[in-house]
Amino acid sequence: MSSSVTRAAGNEPPQPSAAASTEAANGTANGAVTSEGTAATGTDHAPGNAPGTGAVTSAGSGAAAPAAGTPAAAGAAAGAPATPLRRGVARFARPVLAVLAGALLYASFPPRPLWWLAPFALALLAGCLHGRRARAGFGLGFLFGLGYLLPLLVWTSEGVGPVPWLALATLEALLIGLTGLGIALVGRLPARPLWAAAVWVAGEALRARAPFGGFPWGKLAFGQADGLFLPLAALGGTPLLSFAVALCGFGLYEALRVARAHPRRTAAALAALTVAAPIGAALAARPLVSDAAEDGTAVAAVIQGNVPRAGFDFNAQRRAVLDNHAKRTVQLAEDVKAGRVPKPDFVVWPENSSDIDPFTQPDAYDVIDKAVKAIGVPVAIGSVLVPESGPLRNTMILWDPVKGPTDTYDKRKIQPFGERMPMRSFVRIFSADVDRVRRDFGPGKEPGVFDMAGSGVGMVTCYEAAFDDAVRSTVRAGAQVIAVPSNNATFGRSQMTYQQLAMDRIRAVEHSRSVLVPVTSGVSAVIRPDGTIVQQTRMFTADALVAEIPLRSAETPATRFGPLPEYVLLAIAAGGFGWVLSRRIRARRAAGPGTPAAS
Repeated sequence: MSSSVTRAAGNEPPQPSAAASTEAANGTANGAVTSEGTAATGTDHAPGNAPGTGAVTSAGSGAAAPAAGTPAAAGAAAGAPATPLRRGVARFARPVLAVLAGALLYASFPPRPLWWLAPFALALLAGCLHGRRARAGFGLGFLFGLGYLLPLLVWTSEGVGPVPWLALATLEALLIGLTGLGIALVGRLPARPLWAAAVWVAGEALRARAPFGGFPWGKLAFGQADGLFLPLAALGGTPLLSFAVALCGFGLYEALRVARAHPRRTAAALAALTVAAPIGAALAARPLVSDAAEDGTAVAAVIQGNVPRAGFDFNAQRRAVLDNHAKRTVQLAEDVKAGRVPKPDFVVWPENSSDIDPFTQPDAYDVIDKAVKAIGVPVAIGSVLVPESGPLRNTMILWDPVKGPTDTYDKRKIQPFGERMPMRSFVRIFSADVDRVRRDFGPGKEPGVFDMAGSGVGMVTCYEAAFDDAVRSTVRAGAQVIAVPSNNATFGRSQMTYQQLAMDRIRAVEHSRSVLVPVTSGVSAVIRPDGTIVQQTRMFTADALVAEIPLRSAETPATRFGPLPEYVLLAIAAGGFGWVLSRRIRARRAAGPGTPAAS
C-alpha cells in the first residue's frame, strides 16, 4: 500500500513504496510527501507546512502538526529547529483550540445575540481537524463537544447536582466526536467544506434520534434566531439552516487556507463560493418569511402564574401553582371588564399549571372551572393525569367555559431521565435523584390541534419543540397557531428558558406560524410568524400577555418537504464516505499484495 493511503487510514507510514514515490513525484512540489488526496492538487498541505519546503506531512504523526496561524506553525514553516517547547506547543495546540472552538460556539447561543460567532467557531474546528487522521478527528471532536456542551447544558444540574449534567454533556460530546471523525475522513476530498457540512448535519441527525429517543438540544440552527441565515428555516427546516452555518464556517477556513497557499484562481473562487453560497441562499429565501394574516387574526392570551419556589421541588406545592394560574386568569378577566386589555378569543396556560388531576380531584376541577368561566373563553390547561394503572400522562386539556373539558392532547416526546427513567437501577448507583421520578410518563400518539373559538391551536409541549417531526406533524394536522406550553421552573434562572425561546422563534419561521409560549415561571412570550417577539414576561413574575396575532394556514417549503432536505444532506455525507472508501480500495489494489493493511 502507498504511504499516502497509510496516512489517510491513520497509521504511521512504512518505508515509501514505489507507488508512494510516484505519487510524490507527480503531485508534490520539491519532493514534499503529503497524505492521501493532496498530491493531486499540489496545494493541499496540512497547516504549518508551506508548499515546496520538502516537509513531510503526515496525518498520523506522533506529534500533532501545529495549527495554522499558531507560533509553532510559523516556526515550522520557517525551518526553525524543533525545541522541546515548540514540540509541546505543537502537541497541545489543536486540543486547546478545539475546546476554545466549542466555547466560541456556545457563546453564539442565546441569551447572547452573537449568532455570527458560530461560523468562526466551526472555521476554528476545521483548522483543528485539517490533515488529521480519523481517530484524532474523534478526539478533537470530543473536546470540541465538551467545550460547547458543558456550558450550554449546565442548567441540567439545577437541583440535582453535577452528575446528570456531566453525564449528558459527555454522552453528547462523544456523538460530536463521531462527527469530528467523519469530518476528518472526508477532509481529504475535493470540495471538503461541502462534505464536512453534510457530515455535521448527519451528526445532528444522529443526536436527534439516539440514544433514548434523541436529544436535539444544541443544534446549530437553534442559535440562529437573530441571524442572517434564519430564512433558510422556512426553506429546508433546521437541517438546512444548520448546514448553511456549517458550510459557511468550514468554507471560511478553506478560503483562508487556500489563500495562504497562493492557489490558482479557480481554487480560490471555489473556496470563496462555499462562504458566499449560504449567505446568498439566505438572502434569496427572505420572501418566504411572512407574518401576513392569511386567515384573519385572533386575540390570544398566555398566562404565567409563577411558582412558589424554583427547582425540582416546585411542585411540592402543586395546589399553590394551580391557584396562582387560576388567580392570574381571574385578574385578566377583571382587566378585560375594566377595559384595560382587550378580551382574548382564547387563553393558554403552561405545562404543569395543574399538576393535580382535575378528573380525579374535584377541588382542582372547581378551581379551573371557575377561572375559565370568569374569563369566558376556551382555555388550554396543562395538567398531569393519573390513571389507575399504566403510565402518567402529561396532558393539555381544552376547557370550555360552558361545556367544561372537551378535548385533550398527551405529550408525545417524553423526556428521558426527566419524565421517564431508563435503566433506573443502574442510574440509581450514581444519583439518588432518580427516585424523584416515581412513576414514568407515557407518550401520546396523535398530534393535538384544539379548536379554540374557531382558531386551530396546535399543542407542542415544552421538550417537543426541539424535535422537527413533532412540530411539523402538528402544523400538518391543521394548526394555524402553535402553542408551546412549558415548565422551566425546574431549571431556575438558568439560560435554559432563553435557549428554548430561541427554538420557538426558529419554529415560527420554519412553519410560518405565530407561536405562543406560556411558561410557569418565565420567560413567556408571543412570537409572530417572522420570528419577532412582540411581548414577553420576566422570570418568576405572575403576568398575562394579550396580543392580536395573525392566523395562517399556508405551508412553507419546510413544512411540505419535511425530512427530505435532511435526507438529501445525509445522502451527500454518505456519498463522501463512499468516495473515501473507494479511493482507499483503489489505492490498496494499486499497492499490491504485501502492503500492511490500514487500521
